[in-house]
Amino acid sequence: MSEAKVIVVTGATRGLGRALVTKFVEAGHTVIGCGRNANHISELSEQFTGRHRFDAIDITNYDKVAAWGAEVVAEYGPPDLLVNNAALLNDWNVLWKIEPAEFDALIDVNLKGLFYVIRSFVPAMVERQQGVIVNFSSGWGRMVSAEVAPYCCSKYGVEGMTLAMAKELPPDMAAVPLSPGVVNTDMQKQCIGDRADGCPSPADWAAKAAPFLLQLGPSDNGQSLTCSV
Repeated sequence: MSEAKVIVVTGATRGLGRALVTKFVEAGHTVIGCGRNANHISELSEQFTGRHRFDAIDITNYDKVAAWGAEVVAEYGPPDLLVNNAALLNDWNVLWKIEPAEFDALIDVNLKGLFYVIRSFVPAMVERQQGVIVNFSSGWGRMVSAEVAPYCCSKYGVEGMTLAMAKELPPDMAAVPLSPGVVNTDMQKQCIGDRADGCPSPADWAAKAAPFLLQLGPSDNGQSLTCSV
């Protein structure tokens, strides 16, 4: 096994984030995760004991994210790998019929929450001049479809934010926007209904994605990457 790493994962209680937690722990790494659902966080804490840490955090609340980041860095040091996975998808509709509250909630998680997590962890990583930041993008961050304009907007934003940050990092670090491809998650079911059952499971995806993420390094900085099954 490669040297054990400290890994932070947002959106750790469901879907791709939850599957990554399992694979990272199985590989011997220390995982710090967050999610909104306190019950799901308790389940993670009971399943993965030891040095791992899981907290119920709303990433749209900067003060809570900053406090969480400060506690984690004080206890574990800067993360070796920061995985920003948490995201929302809008209900399918043409843009001019999307409710403002729904648009606001999506942007708050997908872009502002992403920034809050970066703001809370990356300064310590930059000070150490080491670490990889992976921000989950989407095929809809590189192309568009009708009736998902808010989501496309947010994921194009993830691409732009990440690629710009990549130009600001020290030479031994990396920031990467990552598309996971098509996986059978709740979000995918929201997109394509029962057809999602024919897609790879989160566990199958994570079996490939976890080692893929762990091998990312400075040579990958600023590359828009895809890891699909």
